[in-house]
Amino acid sequence: MLFPENIGEKLSIDEVSISKDELYTIVTNKAARGKKGAIVAIVEGIKSANVAFILSKISKSKRKIVKEVTLDMSNCMDAIVRASFEQSIIVIDRFHVQQLVSEAVQEIRIAYRKKAIMEENEIIKKCRSEGKRYVPEFYENGDSKKQLLARSRLLLFSPSSKWSERQRERAQLLFNKYPKIEKAYKLSMSLRACYENSKSIPEAKEKLDSWYRQVEKAEIESFYLPRETINVHETNILNYFTNRSTNASAESFNAKLKGVRALLRGVTDKKFFLFRIAKLYG
Repeated sequence: MLFPENIGEKLSIDEVSISKDELYTIVTNKAARGKKGAIVAIVEGIKSANVAFILSKISKSKRKIVKEVTLDMSNCMDAIVRASFEQSIIVIDRFHVQQLVSEAVQEIRIAYRKKAIMEENEIIKKCRSEGKRYVPEFYENGDSKKQLLARSRLLLFSPSSKWSERQRERAQLLFNKYPKIEKAYKLSMSLRACYENSKSIPEAKEKLDSWYRQVEKAEIESFYLPRETINVHETNILNYFTNRSTNASAESFNAKLKGVRALLRGVTDKKFFLFRIAKLYG
């Protein structure tokens, strides 16, 4: 479904599952703020050649209106934009970039937790074989080792300024016991600071180069892939600092579609579902 009349200077593109993991590519106009007139296109599938072919049915003069398109780090979304909106700049959503490094931190936490569970299992087995009762060790905040690692998940996503008093206490224990997690957390927050404290592309580039050096110096393996990925997509990542645009509008619109789907308790008739969505947001 195409709505050429809804095209604007700033668009978002994303994929969404309508039913049974069947993916659709959705292009939306940011100016509509997720209301009537938001949908520019809904295309079945995510294959770049197919989606670009459908979008090419919108006149070239209208497609030239587009100055900026935000997206995640998907190569197929990137290819669609390059083929369909040649005059636009591509902006990679900052939250997907931050997610890369947050996952690198969580990877370390999860590895330590698995190790803690394995160690506890071995101690339990030993106690059973010796006819003893296993009594776990608890830290001063009441967490066991594996609980400390499990309950630290959310605090590692947030800057320390947003921690509650309990989270602050847990973080101090966690970092004392696992200095590698603290080092990884600081790297994650350092990248976040690149976004929050940079006012221009050159300034952001300088801070990003500094972050690459920090990763190299830290020698934390889980950060090597995110560093390489960010470096490869650096130009489109830095484009964020032109207008500070994100793909939040696309994520919000996808959430609305999922909300409608939930109200209907699933999608049995895809054509009718898409017809309703078109009437509401087309």
